[in-house]
Amino acid sequence: MMIPARRPAPVTRAFALAAFAVLIAVPSAAAQDRTLALVGGQLLDGYEVPPIHHAAVVIEGNRIVAVGPAAEIDIPADAEIIDTRGKTMMPGMVDAHVHIMILGHGDYSRWFPWFEGNDELVYETSAKQLLAAGVTAGVDLAAPMSSLAFRDRVNRNEVPGPRLLASGPWVTRYAWGFLPDELRVLHRTPEEAAERTRMLIDAGVDVIKTWIGTTEEDMRAIKAVAGPAGVPIHCHVYVEEVVWGAIRGGCDVLQHAGSGGSVPPYSQELVDHIAMEGIPVVQTISHRIWIYPATVEFPERLWDPDIINSFPPSIREEVLASYTKNDFWRKPYFRTTPRQIRNSEGASRQFIEADALMAMGTDTGSPLNFHAESAWREVSAFVDMGMTEIEAISAATKVSAEVLGLSETGTIEPGKLADIIVVDGNPLFDINVLGYVTDVIKDGIIYKRNGVPVWETEEAQTQTSTRGS
Repeated sequence: MMIPARRPAPVTRAFALAAFAVLIAVPSAAAQDRTLALVGGQLLDGYEVPPIHHAAVVIEGNRIVAVGPAAEIDIPADAEIIDTRGKTMMPGMVDAHVHIMILGHGDYSRWFPWFEGNDELVYETSAKQLLAAGVTAGVDLAAPMSSLAFRDRVNRNEVPGPRLLASGPWVTRYAWGFLPDELRVLHRTPEEAAERTRMLIDAGVDVIKTWIGTTEEDMRAIKAVAGPAGVPIHCHVYVEEVVWGAIRGGCDVLQHAGSGGSVPPYSQELVDHIAMEGIPVVQTISHRIWIYPATVEFPERLWDPDIINSFPPSIREEVLASYTKNDFWRKPYFRTTPRQIRNSEGASRQFIEADALMAMGTDTGSPLNFHAESAWREVSAFVDMGMTEIEAISAATKVSAEVLGLSETGTIEPGKLADIIVVDGNPLFDINVLGYVTDVIKDGIIYKRNGVPVWETEEAQTQTSTRGS
């Protein structure tokens, strides 16, 4: 199995920070009134087609209004120009399996008690890290009900972060001791499963997530409530018979299937059925089986300043403390990982070879799986397992957006929302350059420019002002 290479470090970060302080204002709804033009770089529009070279994208407010070769695009005289020469413009990535309540901490039994009382700080940190990494939309699958209010703040652009869908707590029959009560809603019967589903929908969730122990009868009861309400069901599944039960019960999106969590291969009958029926699969293949060997090979990644410095001091201390000893392989989360690594190649390739409908999801926030790099690692793993680079990029943008029902994002074309990222290099040559996102625009607002997130600029300006006084 090929381990994705570590992305190159941005060597001009200090210079970019100083320049960025002059170039950009604080993101706000008012920023959507201006005209932006990204000019000069290669353009990947999210479709599986050849790129447009020396391209231009014009944005008015929060919408894309023109796309094409720069020589053929009329750039408005009042447009703010973002020079993308030597870089690649593409849709913001869409993560179909996000966890904003966890941040890559190594020990859930220690993390969840720490999370209590720090939920807003954790949510905001996760959202900023995801956005800076080029994830401009996603679905959060399992968090306390407080995550719904945070989703609304992010979607109103009050807090930097991807546009979010949220499941709130998952629906399950299991009450594992290490999980906080607010992370799950328990049921004992299909009737109770339906009741809990109605409660979540009334509370405003966008999707229902079912977790371990959900039976086919439970699924049918959940679907009877969620289906008429137009709320999709995402199902945590590994073992073949559980996958079949979820499908028969009306599951809309299969989460984790083919990630090595069960002994492969799945039967060809199951794989063919999923592919032919167009049932979306979100494998989350890198969250253990790529990241674990990458960390064994290079444990220094746990102290990568581009990751660690993106945490506020209190979270940074807690995350680092969970990896104080260089023995992360002893953590309970990784007890079965060596077996999953052995299983992963067969399990992952099956759906790719069957041309199943595959969205990109990372399980980001799980141990070692930092928001700052989970997306590029997952897309890189797709390529390792047989997708072409353009197929993997489309899976991470257009396809993921379609699977999540986010029809106005995921591609770069006139009329779509302006969710665009710029990466330093050509991901069609080396997919790992997705790890070096230099610019991020979400909803027409510039959130990152020249490698520096806007909130870091604000913090730098505040610190300079404080020192000057």
